[in-house]
Amino acid sequence: MGVFDRFEKAVEQGVNAPFSKMFKSRVKAVDIASAIRESMEDHAASLSNGRTVVPNEYEVCLAQADLDAVQNSNSQILGQELEYEVTRHAKEQNFSFVGPIVIRFSVDAAQTTGTINVHTLTKRGPAAPVTTAQASPQHPIISIEGREWLLTEPVTVIGRGSEADIVIHDSGVSRRHLELRITPTGVIATDLGSTNGTYIEGHRIDAATLLDGNELTIGRTHILFWTSSEDK
Repeated sequence: MGVFDRFEKAVEQGVNAPFSKMFKSRVKAVDIASAIRESMEDHAASLSNGRTVVPNEYEVCLAQADLDAVQNSNSQILGQELEYEVTRHAKEQNFSFVGPIVIRFSVDAAQTTGTINVHTLTKRGPAAPVTTAQASPQHPIISIEGREWLLTEPVTVIGRGSEADIVIHDSGVSRRHLELRITPTGVIATDLGSTNGTYIEGHRIDAATLLDGNELTIGRTHILFWTSSEDK
C-alpha cells in the first residue's frame, strides 16, 4: 500500500495517525500527495520513442501557516514518503524520469490557508528512479536499500551530503563517498577518500571495475549493481 492509499484509508477511518499531529492547518498530507500526483499527470510529455517523461522536481507552495506546520513537523520523513509514492505512481503509469526526484516546500504569499500550488521542473541528472527502463552496460541499474536507480550520465557520486547525486541517509557514509564512472570498458567504482571505506563483495577497494551482480557496501548501506536485466 502506497502513501496515497495509506493516507486515504486513514482519513476514511478518521485517524490519519502520524500526520494528524503533523498538520494542524487545513492542508493534510494526503492533499499534498494528491496535488503532486495531479501535477505529474498534467505535465507528462510523450516522446517519439514511445516514452512518457514526467517532471522529477516538485515545489509545493503553501500559505505561511501551512508551511509552518510542515517545517515544525518531521518534514524530511514526509518528503521521503512522497518521493517513494511519486516513483510508485510513475511505475504504475509507465512514466519515466530523467533525473532524481526532488520535493521542496516554499511559502507563497498568494496562497490562502488550506490551498496548494505545485510548480514542476523536468531536470536531467546523473541518476533517475527506475520505472520502465532495463539495465544495460551503457546505463546500469543500482539498487540501494530497495530503491532502484538508472545511471543516466557517465559519472554518478553517492554520499551522505546534499551535493551527492544520490543521497544516502547513513551516518557511516561520507558526504562524497563513492564515484561510479561508466567507461567503454566497464563501470569503475572509486572510493573518494571516505572515512569508512568502500567494499566490493567484502573486500575493501580504492578503485575497481564492477561486474554484473556485484554487491558494494558503504557504511551500513548495501548497493547491488546490474548491467543485465536477465541476471537481475
